[in-house]
This record gives sequence, C-alpha cells and structure tokens, in this order.
Amino acid sequence: MSRKTAGAFFALFLCSLLTTAYLRASAQSGGASGYHLIKKVKLGGAGGWDYLEVDAATHRLFISRGSHVIVVDAEQGKIVGDIPDTQGVHGIALADEFNKGFTTNGRTSDSTIFDLTSLKITGNTKTDKDTDAVIYDPYSKRVFTFNGDANTASAIDAASGTLVGTFPLGGGPEFGASDGKGKMFVNLEDKSALVKFDAKTLQIENTWPLAPCESPSGLAIDAAHEILVVGCHNKLMTFVDGNSGKVLGTVPIGQGVDANRFDPVAGYAFASCGDGTITIAHEDSPTKFSLVEMIQTQRGARTMALDYATHTVYTVTAEFGETPAATPEHPRPRPAIIPDTFTLLVYGK
Repeated sequence: MSRKTAGAFFALFLCSLLTTAYLRASAQSGGASGYHLIKKVKLGGAGGWDYLEVDAATHRLFISRGSHVIVVDAEQGKIVGDIPDTQGVHGIALADEFNKGFTTNGRTSDSTIFDLTSLKITGNTKTDKDTDAVIYDPYSKRVFTFNGDANTASAIDAASGTLVGTFPLGGGPEFGASDGKGKMFVNLEDKSALVKFDAKTLQIENTWPLAPCESPSGLAIDAAHEILVVGCHNKLMTFVDGNSGKVLGTVPIGQGVDANRFDPVAGYAFASCGDGTITIAHEDSPTKFSLVEMIQTQRGARTMALDYATHTVYTVTAEFGETPAATPEHPRPRPAIIPDTFTLLVYGK
C-alpha cells in the first residue's frame, strides 16, 4: 500500500470513528431537546391509572391506580408505599408546606388527605360528583378539585382539610393551573374554553374560547409570563395569554393528549399523548413558540409528571390486549390491560 493510499485509508478510518462517536453521543443525548429514555421500571399490579405527581422535596412519584395510590422511588426503581381505599382515584396534589397530600376519588366524590412522611391517611373531605383533576395553589393555601360531571370546582383549605366552597364553572372541567399570584385557570373540555377565576373569592373572572383548539385536556402555565399551555384533542398545543385570553400560537402534537407541563428554566412545554408520543415545544419569547421535537414513548402513555428540580419527565403505561366490542353502555371501549405489565418510563438528558 502506498503512502498516499495509506493516508487516504487512515483519513477514512478516522472519519468513520468520528462518525460512530457522533452517532453514539447523539443516541445518548437524545434529539434536539436532549431528552431520551433513561430507563423503564416495571411496577406491575392490576388495573388502570390516571394522573401522576412528583414530590419536589423527596422526588418520590405518586401514581393513581384506580382504587389506591402507589408511591415510587424512581431512582431505586421500586414501590415504597401505598395509599389505600381511594376509590376511582384520578389525581394527587401535594402541599409540602403542610406535609400533606390530597387525592381526588371519583367514585366516592371526595378527597383523601394523607401525611407525606408516613403516607398514613389523616382525613377525608367531601367535594362534588366525579371529582377528577386536582392542584395545590400556594397563594391561597388551598387545594382545588375539578369535578367533571358536576361542572364545578371545590376549594379545600390545605391546613385544616375543610371544604371552603364548591362553585359552578359553566362546563365540564379537565385540568387546572395556578399562577401563584391569586389567579386560577381550568379547561372546559366540552366548551373548548378556558376559565379564569380568583383563588380567594372563587369568583369567575373570564371564560375565553380557545379556537382553533378543540376539546382541551392538559393544562400547564408559564407563571412568570402568565402564559397557559393547553393540550387539545385536535392534535394541537395551544399557548394562551392569561391576561387577555388571546391565543398566541400553536404547535402540532400527537393524538390523545392528557397532560401538559412547562419547565420555566429550559422554556420547554411538554404534551404527553396516548398514541405514544411526548411533544416538546420551546417558548422562544412570550409571543413566539416553536416545535422542538416529538419523542416516541409507548402506546397508552398519556399522562406525565415533571420533576422541576432535575427536569426529569415521567410517564406510565402498560401492554394492551384486544379491544372489546362496542355496546350501548360502552360505545368506545378501551382495550384490555394485560395484568402485571404496568411500567414507568423515565426521560431525561
């Protein structure tokens, strides 16, 4: 082999090494956002699930499982606790300053209160029919439940656990958000609208149409700029000015959105969808939003939680069997969940 040929071969070999290294680095760092699957943790158990939430102080995950809430140490990859007898549980809200957690139990129309350290149940508060999503508002020190079939919201004093009041919203609520400054927001799925109300007086201040958004579900907020991030079932993530109600922009997302989150440090808005995708958008400015990428997750991973300290994203799903035939009672049946396949998916940079 001539020196010239050897030199060319070495250059080609070096280029190949660099390309391989680049591809490996890209695979490890993920796509444009850097997010990629870190690990999968099989949690098992029977039944379905709904919302999940992260405790900012301990980084433990609270995951609703139909009739109870499991508590997961994601780092160790194991279940470390259980909150029983939460029939038809949908959501979990955490009030760390009072060392309390609150669930929404749809079948019994109430909220279970538990101690965040011991996980023992300490109380129960009646809410309204079909209580579903729930959030804690640090400004008013209240927990707000959003009651689907009743078309209402209920406010619970976090310190005492007593019901402050229940009030009409004018439509079927989905998820809510707090700006931490006394204003609350909630989607009305059946009206394709966004409601703004006062956290102290419980008075409705505005109800805004969300067109082109249809059937809004997930909701998050950039509280610093008073911008709402709305997940819409017509495959849009919609950004709304929380002062005027003006739609500022949209980006495309997957099918079956059920949760949104906003990371104020990175400026990322997330939408998790049941088709097995998480869409990440970036807030380029308070009036401009751009699509970053769509991450493939797994079918059924429609809800998620964000650890704001570590920027880790969590979602859950399971394996599915056959979809049963439609009936008058169940015109849109869901596929059967294969027992013991419930799994936690962890995404990070």
